[in-house]
Amino acid sequence: MAVRVLKPGLATTVQDLGRPGYYHIGIPLSGGMDRHALVAANLLVGNDAGAAVLEAVFMGPELEFTEDATVAVTGAELPPKLDGEPRETWTSFKVKRGQILSFDFLKRGARGYIAVAGGIDVPVVLGSRSTYALGALGGFKGRKLEAGDELPVGHASVTVKDGRTVASDLRGHPAGMPTELRAMPGLYWHRITEAAGNGFFSDTWKVAPEADRIGYRFKGGKPLEFVPREPPFGAGSDPSNITDACYPYGSIQVPGGTEPIVLHRDAVSGGGYFMVGTVIAADMDLIGQLQPNTPVKFVKVDMNQALAARKSRTELLGKLRSAMA
Repeated sequence: MAVRVLKPGLATTVQDLGRPGYYHIGIPLSGGMDRHALVAANLLVGNDAGAAVLEAVFMGPELEFTEDATVAVTGAELPPKLDGEPRETWTSFKVKRGQILSFDFLKRGARGYIAVAGGIDVPVVLGSRSTYALGALGGFKGRKLEAGDELPVGHASVTVKDGRTVASDLRGHPAGMPTELRAMPGLYWHRITEAAGNGFFSDTWKVAPEADRIGYRFKGGKPLEFVPREPPFGAGSDPSNITDACYPYGSIQVPGGTEPIVLHRDAVSGGGYFMVGTVIAADMDLIGQLQPNTPVKFVKVDMNQALAARKSRTELLGKLRSAMA
């Protein structure tokens, strides 16, 4: 079975839960930016949680199915249409051979996840089918989809009923305004003044247009003031520079002290910009659903609070798995 791409959308790629284990040699995690939504889409159609799906950004693709299939769309509110007839998000539905899946305009969020029973069966590269487009690695030919592509689909091992749905309280983050992103101060927190640190957490920032799988940039807050220093060898003269260091997933670098960038699934693994802190793992899915100009506040937390949030997130995923069993 194959899915034929008639229109690719804005930036649609094949993603699964990523390829951990290679960050130390410069190959990022990749994988879905909203992992909870990706897992939910797979469970709705009877796939393993980590099967490969399509991640569509802001605009959905147009797809023709060469065989009957079961499909689900989760994540952003990107309303699916089957031969022009509306279908529900977060709900499984049947597609017959020759039917065309398309999408209405985006209503909320940023990234939709399209799961097909059997999973998108592209080759496994370094343990994952995820696309890392910057390195032309994995996915479908190492790139985002193009019109005319034919995506292989695996054999569906489980048959699920039409209309299977995820309850609203199991769908992930209920985002308020401004969106709150919890963050822990980092190893280089001492590089900024106390006033700058307080301002970073009290200011309201906005998602910049430069927001993608590599990182999300934020604008609108006050520039950070740095503690005077003698630049260490190799760091450069800008006070935001450091001697090259590793960048954790979710780390917040602030080049020039002006615009924070939260590094996401396709980010580089190291460099010479200081990091003011790290967004906790429990909130990284939420970042993947933020649209440009969304107001955001960073909220200071400690390790115990971060671990408690991760536990809550894991419990939510457990409830989702139980509901889909």
